[in-house]
Amino acid sequence: MKIDIKQFAQSLADQFRGLNGRHPGMWPLAPRIMCALGVTVAVVALGYFGYWSSQFEDQERLAAEETKLRDEYKLKIAQAINLEELQKQRLQVDAYVEGLEKQLPSKADMDALLSDINQAGVGRGLQFELFKPGQVVLREYYAELPIDIRVSGSYHDIGSFAGDMANLSRIVTLNNMTLTTRQDGTLTLDAIAKTFRYLDPDEAAAQREAALKDKKNKKAKKGGAK
Repeated sequence: MKIDIKQFAQSLADQFRGLNGRHPGMWPLAPRIMCALGVTVAVVALGYFGYWSSQFEDQERLAAEETKLRDEYKLKIAQAINLEELQKQRLQVDAYVEGLEKQLPSKADMDALLSDINQAGVGRGLQFELFKPGQVVLREYYAELPIDIRVSGSYHDIGSFAGDMANLSRIVTLNNMTLTTRQDGTLTLDAIAKTFRYLDPDEAAAQREAALKDKKNKKAKKGGAK
């Protein structure tokens, strides 16, 4: 059976004429179907934007939270399984840190340490031409004391003196070392010896306060930049 498309379109268009003033129940089939489809689309759209969209957002949020909780659970399970090993590692780290801390003198021990440095040079037969402690530099967890030194002697004695600095029971480093040769063949070593000590309670409190103040200032500047 051959359908005349033109005739069909004309018939369909005729069904949409004269609808004004007529009850929808009296409309022809095509307008009623189109009206029903329009109402359905409107209801679905209102339902999505008015109710379902928030449900979808909640679902996505809860799914993300579930994933986060699963990851945290896995991490805690792994930590629980390795707890004994982690405790052993912590003990090792604590012992290592304690060993390093023992190499840091207190404020009261600094005079003895300076004497040890001087004696190390004298014991190697070196002549001290300069031994000048500088200004203490406070760091976050320790204090640093630079000492300008100038010693003269043979190459072997100066080398032995540098080795003695490395073998002291306290941490002492030689920095900015310069060797010059004198007319008599002896050498002169100019260097900055640095040693380190604990912060006393007042210094530690001042450093914590300064670090907190600096952190607040950086946060304020970052907020102002926005």
